[in-house]
Amino acid sequence: MKAVVGDYRDRGNRSLADVQRRVEQHLRPYFGGMRLPAISSTKARDYRRHREQEGAAPATINREMAILKRAFRLLAREGRVTSIPHLPMARERNARQGFFSDEQFTALVKHLPGEVAAVVRFAYITGWRIPSEVLTLRWSHVDFVAREVRLDPGTTKNGDGRTFPFTDALESLLKVQKSGHDALCQADRICPHVFQRDGVRISVFRKAWSSACIKAGTPGRIPHDLRRTAVRNLVRAGVPEVIAMRLTGHKTRSVFDRYNIVSPNDLAVAVNRINQAAAALETVIAGSEQGTTPANSGQPNAAVTAADHPILRTA
Repeated sequence: MKAVVGDYRDRGNRSLADVQRRVEQHLRPYFGGMRLPAISSTKARDYRRHREQEGAAPATINREMAILKRAFRLLAREGRVTSIPHLPMARERNARQGFFSDEQFTALVKHLPGEVAAVVRFAYITGWRIPSEVLTLRWSHVDFVAREVRLDPGTTKNGDGRTFPFTDALESLLKVQKSGHDALCQADRICPHVFQRDGVRISVFRKAWSSACIKAGTPGRIPHDLRRTAVRNLVRAGVPEVIAMRLTGHKTRSVFDRYNIVSPNDLAVAVNRINQAAAALETVIAGSEQGTTPANSGQPNAAVTAADHPILRTA
């Protein structure tokens, strides 16, 4: 396990602390002084069952199994093992499903302090990670001439840089923030961060968030739900998924798909569109039976019946 921790440290991986915690609290106590090559698929499966009995979530177990896999790969790279055993992963069923409708978001913002509301609005538009990408944002990352906000390579979770062009709402929000920044500068108080409170970077807002969620009728929601919501909004606005992934910083399709949530309202909209299409086809059928065709169709009458179309067919 030391090799994995050292690898994360050498690469400056942001998950180093999390890996160290998982190794010290779970992996090392279970496997004890067992050498890595002695860990077989059977022993790994036993570990998974052990953690399930302890009540660990499937996603938690998989993160720990991933550490084992990384350890084997590092040893294989050095020629210290000739094969890597199959390490069974748990099926994850605990993906969160939280997101905000437009109405819920509007209600939430009304109950937040102004400086926190700005953070939340920014995350709602961009889908960027609040702790590591929004609250750390500096004015050097905002370009009003190019009309874009960017994150430098090495500052994001996946290490890639990112650019988000201004929407009208995003530009308006940032201009308000810039006015506050300029007022601080005139008072000889410099804060390089976009989101600040009395000249100090905002770092946490748990109490304000929790209180606002309760008042808005959405208790239990978490700030990360804004990221899921942004993904959903981009896709429903017609943004190609590959572009939406670049905007929000999703590197793998599997994670992006989990965030692209279908809500009951989405299903209702889909059914409504089916009904509209069916009604339009009914008009065409009625015209065909009466010996007429829709205006400007330029097509001869066709013998069309409800039985010919899957939407209208009742049996």
